[in-house]
Amino acid sequence: MTRKDYAFQLPMRVRDYEVDCQGIVNNANYLHYMEHTRHEFCRAAGFSFAEMHLKGIDPVLRSVTIEYRQPLGLGQEFLSCINIRREGAKFIFEQDIYALPGLELATTASVAVVCTENGRLTRGEVLAEAFAAYLS
Repeated sequence: MTRKDYAFQLPMRVRDYEVDCQGIVNNANYLHYMEHTRHEFCRAAGFSFAEMHLKGIDPVLRSVTIEYRQPLGLGQEFLSCINIRREGAKFIFEQDIYALPGLELATTASVAVVCTENGRLTRGEVLAEAFAAYLS
């Protein structure tokens, strides 16, 4: 399978408590994987969520559109990937999860995030600066 290029990639593994009685990952856990990937992306960009919050900057989720393609199973390794672009005040994270070893697309999502500073909605210029090298 041909996989597109990404701004950030994070390898992970399915843990035992993330699967349901069918032995596959419960749908809500994909959102956890994607959130963890966004947090690690921010850390790699030099701006952790904890640091942002201490400065009064809080990225908040606005919307998520997710499509499940194939399930991940217990102990399976996978790759969680991000591309990011900006639409006005929103930051759009295009996130894909690939099952390893064959890089089969398991899940794809579009996640919109907005930024608040000291409790007020902003255009997110602070985040735009932090993510400048990654914005497509």
